[in-house]
Order: sequence, then C-alpha cells, then structure tokens
Amino acid sequence: MEDSLDRYLETCLKAARAGGAILLDWAGRFAAREKGPADLVTEADLASQEAVRGILLGAFPDHGFLGEENGASTFGKDGYRWIVDPLDGTTNYVHGLAQFCVSIALERHGEPLVGCVYDPKADDCFYASRGRGAFVNEQKLQVSDVRELSQALVAMSFPPRVTRHDINVQDFLNVIERAQAVRRMGSSALNLC
Repeated sequence: MEDSLDRYLETCLKAARAGGAILLDWAGRFAAREKGPADLVTEADLASQEAVRGILLGAFPDHGFLGEENGASTFGKDGYRWIVDPLDGTTNYVHGLAQFCVSIALERHGEPLVGCVYDPKADDCFYASRGRGAFVNEQKLQVSDVRELSQALVAMSFPPRVTRHDINVQDFLNVIERAQAVRRMGSSALNLC
C-alpha cells in the first residue's frame, strides 16, 4: 500500500499543478455565470476540471471521479474515487483576488487516502497521505499549541449564499466575539489549510 500511496499522491500533485496552471492561463479572459444564487462558474473551472480528470483517470483508469462542475459521481473498481474542486474560491478568481486553489482527494470506500490543495498564485501546495502527516511545499505541518479560543486565529467559510438569520452567520458572530481574530478568505480549502 505504501508504494500505491506514493503513486496516488504524485499523480494528485501533478493534476493539481496542471489545473492551477490552467487557472492562471485563463485569468482575465473568461466569462462567469451563476450555477446557483451567488455561486459562480467559469470556463476556467471547466477547463481545469477536464485537465485534472485527464491526468487522474489517465494514470488510474479504473478509479471513479466526482468533480464539482459536473455533479456526476462514479465509483471505480475496488471503491476508489477522486474528488475534485477544480477552482475553490471562484468568486475571488472572478474578481481578481488571489485566494483561490485546486483541491483534490482520493478516497477508497469513503476513507481518505491522499489529498492536496494547490494555490497557483502563491505556488503553495498543501498535501497529505494516510498515516504520514501533512505538508506544505515539503515542510511538515503541525497544529498550533493554542488551547484557548481567545488566543486563536480562526478561519471560517460560508456557503455561496447566506442570510442574516442563517446558522452560519450566528456561528460566525459567536466565534468573532470569543476568538483573538477571525479570517474569511473566500476559499474554504485554503481556510482549512
């Protein structure tokens, strides 16, 4: 399994970088449309997803694929499935804000095996594989030693459309009063990283 994890992760990183390169290439020359209220999609999302899909399924044709931009999900042989968001932070991307990324994971029967989040503007690649820890650009990551919310920097995300009465807004208000600081950068995957 260790050799397989290495191959999966290597392919995952290659696909994320290819998707990110497409996003940079498309920057400033795309049309955006709403796929739902305040939920944008661009030609860049679609082009990135197709490039990522081609690399992943080219290397592992028996695997399944779930991409955000087509909604169709398939499970592959032995329960393997790649899960892809080819452009997380589309609103940022559309408005020229640098906080966007490509997010990819591989699961088997619902258990995560490898994953990466690639920020093409900063050229930062966050990645992990089962049992090996998490890294950014070859540097091992570790959790903060902060134990109290009052000392914590918290990153939060919202769905595309929220109202003032939404539970997400209420949670945000509760946390903002208690945390040292709160950031909302517009890319859920980068917030998590």
